[in-house]
Amino acid sequence: MFTGIIEAVGTIGAMQPFGEDIRLRIDVGTLDMSDVKLGDSIAANGVCLTVVEFSDQHYSVDVSPETLKRSGFADYQVGMPVNLEKAMLASSRFGGHIVSGHVDGVGEVLSLHPGDKWLEIWVKAPDNLARYLAEKGSITVDGVSLTVNRIDGARFMLTLIPHTLQETIIGTYKVGTKVNLEVDVVARYLERLMLGDKAAQPSAGQGIDEAFLAKHGYMK
Repeated sequence: MFTGIIEAVGTIGAMQPFGEDIRLRIDVGTLDMSDVKLGDSIAANGVCLTVVEFSDQHYSVDVSPETLKRSGFADYQVGMPVNLEKAMLASSRFGGHIVSGHVDGVGEVLSLHPGDKWLEIWVKAPDNLARYLAEKGSITVDGVSLTVNRIDGARFMLTLIPHTLQETIIGTYKVGTKVNLEVDVVARYLERLMLGDKAAQPSAGQGIDEAFLAKHGYMK
């Protein structure tokens, strides 16, 4: 589990096919590797990946076809920067929100509006994730725990302070940048719980629509 508080910005040092997977070498920058061991989890741009090789300067991970399909990793190239966060310890300070490292989809930066000491960014989420967006709720963007400040359909607005822009890759975003999105895990489990006994049916879990809510008394 992670909290969405980025510890360092690394760089993709190498990419090579490894069976059906892709093996990545990530150069860690300032990330402290002194307590890392084989099998540990490190999130890269919000994707939880398992360390299979490591040194003080870099580590390697295998990216599965499912991860390539769900995230932006299929389009990543050598030299790209990535946000890094090691899995939290039980004794760690909980600074962001509960982040699983399981990306739900890829969004796109629509616009950037600089302020005196902040930057407003509008992001378009995939339509199937719109129901999980909540004003003042949490969302993970490329591994960064952020607050949704405004919503317009599947579009949402974030307000970034200088520290976040300096310490993460968000400061490099441009219109059209693709970003990994993970919605609040509580929203996902709540949706599943609302299915009740229907969750055991093979077709369950395809999402809750207005017809479902009306049938179960949540809408009139």
